[in-house]
Amino acid sequence: MTTQKKIAVFALRVSVGWYMFYAGITKVLDPAWSAEGYIKSAKSFVWLYELFLHPTIVPIVNVLNAWGLTLLGVSLMVGLFVRWSTVPGALLMLLYYGVALDFPHPDAHSYIVDQHIIYAGVLLLFYAFRVGEIWGLDHVLPRKK
Repeated sequence: MTTQKKIAVFALRVSVGWYMFYAGITKVLDPAWSAEGYIKSAKSFVWLYELFLHPTIVPIVNVLNAWGLTLLGVSLMVGLFVRWSTVPGALLMLLYYGVALDFPHPDAHSYIVDQHIIYAGVLLLFYAFRVGEIWGLDHVLPRKK
């Protein structure tokens, strides 16, 4: 891979990592934050999201959401355990997409595809191309195929 490609991949990995980290850490640090309001706004797959609204489940969803985003961000920024973090991260983005989706419009300015689909795709691309090994700490881990 050329140096220019490495710079582009590294910059994308770190910038997506920062975005995820910031989205997560602001939730972690805000004791009043809850995913409940967002989940209640689901227009598609309502039956699925209602499961997450059970009073004993919402606190678990909140912790998994806030810390999942935070740790995904850290993983991407330092390039460590990227292959382990990107698949759950992509699934999280698809869960967000499902809440936003009022088929075929996830929002007023999108048709079928929105930012959640783009992020899920980028995260899966990071998985496939082992981007944690490009100027990241994954290069020191034993490589498995």
